[in-house]
Amino acid sequence: MDRRTLLTTGAAAVASSALPAATARAVPPAAAAAAAADTPAHRVARALGADPARASHGDGWTHLRLTLPGSPVPLGVDVLADTRRPPRGIAHLLPGGGLNFAANFFTPRARNLAHHLRAQDLLVVGISPREDLAQPADLTASWGQAAHKADAAAVIAAVDGALRLPYRLVGHSAGAALALDLASTDGSARLRRVVAIDTTGPYTGERQARAARTRDVIQARIDAGVLYGDTGLQGLVSRALTDPDGASSVPRPPDPATRFTNAALAHFALTRTSSLPGDTDWIYRQGHSAGAFAFGATPLDDRFSLTHTPLTTWGAATQALGSGLVPHALLRDLAAIWAGDTTTYPFDWSGIRTEVVWVNAALGRGDEPHGAELIRAGGNRRVTFRVVPGHGHADPVWSGTADRDVWPHLTP
Repeated sequence: MDRRTLLTTGAAAVASSALPAATARAVPPAAAAAAAADTPAHRVARALGADPARASHGDGWTHLRLTLPGSPVPLGVDVLADTRRPPRGIAHLLPGGGLNFAANFFTPRARNLAHHLRAQDLLVVGISPREDLAQPADLTASWGQAAHKADAAAVIAAVDGALRLPYRLVGHSAGAALALDLASTDGSARLRRVVAIDTTGPYTGERQARAARTRDVIQARIDAGVLYGDTGLQGLVSRALTDPDGASSVPRPPDPATRFTNAALAHFALTRTSSLPGDTDWIYRQGHSAGAFAFGATPLDDRFSLTHTPLTTWGAATQALGSGLVPHALLRDLAAIWAGDTTTYPFDWSGIRTEVVWVNAALGRGDEPHGAELIRAGGNRRVTFRVVPGHGHADPVWSGTADRDVWPHLTP
């Protein structure tokens, strides 16, 4: 692959179908409009009080991008529906921190987890976090886990009221923690499953203590008026794709007088995330992506590769981001969950009564089953926890072979 090539996703192609000539007949425009307005996707739009901001169509599917007006900022909701058969259930998709539905679950555009779930006869509803459509000035110290939970719960309740179908909650990373949190207080008989992709509940031992220190560091930032961070992934990956051999501003550890190339820096950050100095980089066993990195004699001699997820896929995902912001209040609450601190953020693991399918990446969040064990200890025996070897944090959703290596575990 030419690493200089920048992937641009563009809009999905619009496909149309026609009845065979022998059965074709004219449909009155009013009747056609009424039928279109009564699809499950449009019923969801009406239930949420939103008009489709954008609509795209493909072979057997339609996608609506909805914007829900509200305070303090609009909320983005995506609906992906099969046009050949009615849904037998609903999958609510909850993205990770700094991401949105399009980046996390609708990338790559032709083969992604959202389409995989649609093929299981599920109506897919993606609930992007409130910060995705926000400006930095919009964020406040109140945008923690509870606010995100309330946003998602309101969407889930409205969709449930409109369709009355069985539903499951599917989340990745911070979105998986949110899915589990929602399930802990959702007593609906229609909630059938929670799917948690590469996340952690409370740690034990030294990692639990480190999570508590992380919580305190982030709270100090909030107290100082620093309310958000930015993953920086969009610029990092874009520079690696458009100017791979250009010099970055970051010194190389073996020779601080030299600088990483843009491509080398992106690969190092993605495959060696746990060695970076960020507040939460330590939570990864190795990195966002599985891959190899070896320093050479000079910056241009560094050698690196990604094992499962091509850099072009990272480019497509990061170009689909909205604000890319992560509220520090949310990170503080996540750190409290990792620390088992139910004073900072109450979380009742024993309240999760539905089936739980928990799949972690060995090089991402790793073999950390304590959250699943707490759910079982609360009396729920319908809990499976597995670790996919050789995968980084993002690989379960973006890997070129995820449809064979990972996704079957999510839809047993």
